[in-house]
Amino acid sequence: MKSDSNTSSSLTTEEDWDLIITPRKKWWDLQLRDVWHYRDLIALFVRRDFVSRYKQTILGPVWFLIQPLLTSLVFTVIFGNIAQLPTDGLPQMLFYMSGTILWNYFSSCLTNTSTTFTANAHLFGKVYFPRLVMPISVVISNLITFGIQFAFFLAYTLYFYLRGAEVGLTIWALALPLLLLLMAGLGLGFGIIISSMTTKYRDLQYLVSFGVGLWMYATPVIYPVSSIPEKWRWVADVNPVTPIIETFRMGFLGAGDASWARLAYSAIFMLIVLLIGIVIFNRVEKTFIDTV
Repeated sequence: MKSDSNTSSSLTTEEDWDLIITPRKKWWDLQLRDVWHYRDLIALFVRRDFVSRYKQTILGPVWFLIQPLLTSLVFTVIFGNIAQLPTDGLPQMLFYMSGTILWNYFSSCLTNTSTTFTANAHLFGKVYFPRLVMPISVVISNLITFGIQFAFFLAYTLYFYLRGAEVGLTIWALALPLLLLLMAGLGLGFGIIISSMTTKYRDLQYLVSFGVGLWMYATPVIYPVSSIPEKWRWVADVNPVTPIIETFRMGFLGAGDASWARLAYSAIFMLIVLLIGIVIFNRVEKTFIDTV
């Protein structure tokens, strides 16, 4: 018995562990390297989200195309024909679709990541992996949806161009990766902040969809910045999403209020929100299972 005990002790001390799980004690101990080590898990979650979303539907991924098309059609009828809001000389369907597909990506990232803790408590309580993996996978899976809708938007733009519409690509189109990064960062940052707060205050989750809807009307999705009265222009100026949508329109339709200075403001805003969100998220994940 004594020799067996010594053998077991030596095996324990000599065994090399490739991962040691310890509680975070510092606010700035973000452990982002762990997220990179679990990149294969992120890929699995992305595939799961994309496949399961429309697996038991009749039209499947076609819904990705129907959603922006119908939304743009409704906006054209209500805001373009009835309210007669200007579109900077662009075809109404293209104008509304350009704002819709970009806004849909941002709002999907925000709303889907805002339920990270409450929707995955059953999984978080059973196995360890960096909790930040889950919202990051949501952002990437939504990027696939955006890619499908963006391809449809380009085809629709080409159709209008061939019919003589005054639309066209500009040099700002090269900023698309930056625009997506800014949208993803803003959606992820705000989403994980809300997710961290809803572990204790559940009623906040009911305000998310309502708040996102109000935010859309404060963003030039259904109207151009040029149509905003001067006394209300500050609303568009403080909105970090405004420069992103305006730059997107300038890049792919040739009309909009693009500016590197405004994009820099959106980038700084995104970095601050994302950093705050990650810090709060990592602090809450230690104790959320007791309150969720």
